[in-house]
Amino acid sequence: MSVNKSNRFRVSTVALTVVLALASAAFAQTTQTTSGANSRTVASGQKMTVKGVVTSRDIDANTFVVQDINGVNTTVRLSDRTSVKSKGGFFGGGSTYGASNILRGLNLEVEGRGDASGNLVAEKVRFGSTDLRVAQSIQARVDPVENRVGQVEQNSQRLSGQLDELAAVANAAGGGAKAAQETADAAVSGVNMTNERISALDDYVAQQTVAVNFRVGSAVLLPEAKTTLDQIAQQALKARGYVLEVRGFASADGAESKNRMLSQRRADAVVQYLAYTHNIPLRRIVTPFGYGEQQAVADNATREGRQQNRRVEVSVLVNRGLMQSAPNMSTAKPDQATPQE
Repeated sequence: MSVNKSNRFRVSTVALTVVLALASAAFAQTTQTTSGANSRTVASGQKMTVKGVVTSRDIDANTFVVQDINGVNTTVRLSDRTSVKSKGGFFGGGSTYGASNILRGLNLEVEGRGDASGNLVAEKVRFGSTDLRVAQSIQARVDPVENRVGQVEQNSQRLSGQLDELAAVANAAGGGAKAAQETADAAVSGVNMTNERISALDDYVAQQTVAVNFRVGSAVLLPEAKTTLDQIAQQALKARGYVLEVRGFASADGAESKNRMLSQRRADAVVQYLAYTHNIPLRRIVTPFGYGEQQAVADNATREGRQQNRRVEVSVLVNRGLMQSAPNMSTAKPDQATPQE
């Protein structure tokens, strides 16, 4: 069954909005209490169903906070009896997941009863497969940012202490005042560079982009396409804090609606190959999207142009704030594999 493309586009937009919100919170206070006027207290034994987005997750306490559409927060506590599953299709069912898959940014539904502390003890947790992939993408983007912020803040405090020591040395030693001042200037420069890296932690840049091509009406990877994907996977695994962006396209042959579906199947085929063959985690892959006939790179009026437009582009995105310490990756133009009619 094909997935509605407009829904996928809206999911990608929601994912980007949540990523920016969580990344901004990493530079402000990193801890927030869920008490206050916008928090919900569930009476002991009261049965309740809550729908919303996970805004915080405490692994140690086995709790998480859900914010509903009205902005009201509910603290949910997991137990050994909590059932965590994806929503089933036409025939019900759904896959069973561990509690570790409940991530910030996950849109879910919780059913349970209140406890003595006013929390909701979850009996059932349900979410869509697409919602889980969006949350995993958000986690892949936000985790490197938060980890790096903590390191940068420690370095800033250490450098500030060095400035104070250097100032004292300059006042006490007249002959060494000039040398101490030069060292202090160097330390100030280091602080400024650190601040610049903090500002760049939520900015991703494309380190490498490749394109693989397909036959007419086909979403099957050609041997040369697999070789190109092998190379891009090896480069990505050497990078720190990377994510992969996968975009599918089609030529102008056939109906526009069918071309959108075909471009999505091509993008999904690339994601499956990267996941199965190279064990690329799904949290490292931005939700793939098929653009159909849009964003053509060549003239659809010619055979050669249509060959180039039947493609999937894969980009390795790396956090700009971590690039200085990441392995060097050469920037390459999109490779054009030779398709066959």
